[in-house]
Amino acid sequence: MTETQTLYKNYEQILHEELLPAMGCTEPIAIAYGSAKAREILGELPLSVLIEASGNIIKNVKSVVVPNTQGLKGIEAATAAGVIAGDSSKILEVISQVSQEQRIEIQKYLSRKSITVKPADSDKVFDIIFTLQGANSKVVLRICDYHTNITYIEKDGIVLQEAGKILFDDYSQNLTDRSLLTVEKILQYINSGNLHNVEHLIRRQIEYNYTIAEEGISHNWGANIGKVLLHSCGNSVDIRARAMAAAGSDARMSGCELPVIIVSGSGNQGITACVPVVVYARHLQVSPEKEIQAVALSDLLTIHLKTGIGRLSAYCGAVSAACAAAAAIAWLQGGSYDEIAHTLVNSLAIASGIICDGAKPSCAAKIALAIEGGLLGYKMYKNGQEFYGGEGIVTKGVENTIKNIGRLGHEGMKETDKEIIRIMTGL
Repeated sequence: MTETQTLYKNYEQILHEELLPAMGCTEPIAIAYGSAKAREILGELPLSVLIEASGNIIKNVKSVVVPNTQGLKGIEAATAAGVIAGDSSKILEVISQVSQEQRIEIQKYLSRKSITVKPADSDKVFDIIFTLQGANSKVVLRICDYHTNITYIEKDGIVLQEAGKILFDDYSQNLTDRSLLTVEKILQYINSGNLHNVEHLIRRQIEYNYTIAEEGISHNWGANIGKVLLHSCGNSVDIRARAMAAAGSDARMSGCELPVIIVSGSGNQGITACVPVVVYARHLQVSPEKEIQAVALSDLLTIHLKTGIGRLSAYCGAVSAACAAAAAIAWLQGGSYDEIAHTLVNSLAIASGIICDGAKPSCAAKIALAIEGGLLGYKMYKNGQEFYGGEGIVTKGVENTIKNIGRLGHEGMKETDKEIIRIMTGL
């Protein structure tokens, strides 16, 4: 196998790791997943549950509706849903099948006040520790770094799994090295047309994410940002691209029980990377194969832009996905490496700085705004305009600017993140 073939296999593996189905916002779903897994290991209904969560988990679960709970929000609701109705084999669709009887049981379990939530004593941005006490046994389980990464399981003092020693759950895994991603090599992979091993993943992403976008446009969800855009700003392809992506988030943030395909651990990023590209692909009447290539390009660029920032941050992840989507739209219109690189740099200069203050209805508006910035970045290049190295956070070369964004989101906004959490929790 040549070096290029090896690289492309790694890119395929990255897409397999990232393009996962999820129902509901992924942070509360990670709590439901961990709670379900811990309860299954416990083997009985826990008398008490302690959830120790890092600040970013608390932030991202506080204001978003947990699906299949009759509109409930928060860590306690996600925990109860996982304990009562969760099926951990479904991973991030853990509470996708909840009966009416189980919904009633979730309410009853919550009324017992047996779930306690505390801030985790951890320096990790993504960290959840579950302690379930039953009548006969006790289980401790930990998820950290990303949503399905179970790193520790203990039952009655016996360690069943530790990080690096997979003794229990084959789903836990080390992710493929994301440093292999560069804009130039991603574009070469897409232009090779050799996507047959991931084509089914992209088709599923298009089907799921466009369906929830249509649901958001057709019905009343959240703040109805998608509808507001269409009613107020017209029906141009730019407006439709923004509105449809926002509508998907409208529905998802307000408890819609349709699944989405996530990117970088986020359904909103999965929607933003996909839906605007699909809107443009169908407007341009490109072939289904080219539509798939464009969405795959957007996905890989999103992952590349987000890697340096980390899974959770005070930096809004939808910005990365929106800038990547704009670059993929440039590619759909014949753009080469230059168009894509300049679109990314321009759009990152415009849209970076939108904060993440948790999952909630306003995420849809941030998505719409970030896509507008991404499309403006492309139009700048088409009109012979660009932002230059040395202007703010822009540095000469797209990879250098991406590194700056990673530094900004991961290091520079740490204190911003803490202050956002303090504001949200009243501490």
